[in-house]
Amino acid sequence: MGFSKPTPIQVKAIPSILVGNDVIACAQTGTGKTAAYILPAIHKMMQSDHRHLNTLVIAPTRELAQQIDQQIEGFAYFTGISSIPVYGGGDGAAWEQQKRALEKGADIIVATPGRLIALLASGTTVFDHLKHLILDEADRMLDMGFYDDIIKIVSYLPKERQTLLFSATMPPKIRALANKILRQPEEINIAIAKPAEGIDQKAFVVYEAQKGKLLGHVLKTHTWNSIILFASTKETVKKLDSAFKKSNIPAKAFHSDLEQAERETILRAFKNKQVNIIIGTDVLSRGIDVEGISMVINWDVPPDPEDYVHRVGRTARAETTGTAITFVNERDQRRFQSIENLIERVIPKVSLPDSIGVGPEYSPTTKRDPKFVKRGSKRNTGKRSFRPKRR
Repeated sequence: MGFSKPTPIQVKAIPSILVGNDVIACAQTGTGKTAAYILPAIHKMMQSDHRHLNTLVIAPTRELAQQIDQQIEGFAYFTGISSIPVYGGGDGAAWEQQKRALEKGADIIVATPGRLIALLASGTTVFDHLKHLILDEADRMLDMGFYDDIIKIVSYLPKERQTLLFSATMPPKIRALANKILRQPEEINIAIAKPAEGIDQKAFVVYEAQKGKLLGHVLKTHTWNSIILFASTKETVKKLDSAFKKSNIPAKAFHSDLEQAERETILRAFKNKQVNIIIGTDVLSRGIDVEGISMVINWDVPPDPEDYVHRVGRTARAETTGTAITFVNERDQRRFQSIENLIERVIPKVSLPDSIGVGPEYSPTTKRDPKFVKRGSKRNTGKRSFRPKRR
């Protein structure tokens, strides 16, 4: 498959998994986490007398489940080991197909939590012989509200199993989950929350109204072959899609309102370089492993600093190089400073071209005007008032 040496996470995780330890591993996106847990699982599976439903991999999104299944197919090509992706979003035929496949048996299931719980409730899947439980992108699953689902799934599994938890970040909620479902795990940390060294990161400080012209300037003045343009909401994704169509620039929007078949078609076209620009929300920032993405553009600053790491991690994968550009308006400056604090580096601010004009001053540490105060008691109702403060 072209891999000549293991990545740092593989060097540390594989030996520990082979000897049977539970593992909680944290490594940035694009560092080879899938191989780090799948290769030792396959190795142990080949030595097992009973392989039926040997390994369960849980992933937060359909796209990531498909991605992992495709990688397993490559890693296990000459072993006779089979895998099944199990996820929602399809029609009744997809449900029946997944149900029949599970009943006939597979060595590895790669599933999203919601669909797996539905199948478990139907009595389709029996995990009596399960040896490995793997949670991939665990932090994302908890962000999406899957904690209770994960605990419910674990209740169906044998207590005697090896559990591996892989995550790009390690917030307290991940440690709480690990304490509940892992047994004396070995902890492995590889460059937590740091973008790859090969990413050329830079930012433009702009007014919101200037972003459209700036995007056109970036596309014209930078060398690129494929781009992911990130926005924080699907409404913004749809507006950008309309703007690209009006400008006759080929691009595809990717969001949750699309049917699963449409999403798969768009990703396939992007991977095959039939589509060079894809516009999406943070659902694209995890599990989309496409070779040769030369540029990531953040139309806006992500609400969570850790999502920035995942977004820009779509480029410069596997020790390649890439460019990450972020548009920072006056409202997002504090968010952007939080990103710089997280990754422990100052991202260069590039001057706007003369044709676009002058942007706002970059001053994220400026305090809010004291005459604007929150309404309500110390309990914080969450409502804001712009009444002048009484003196």
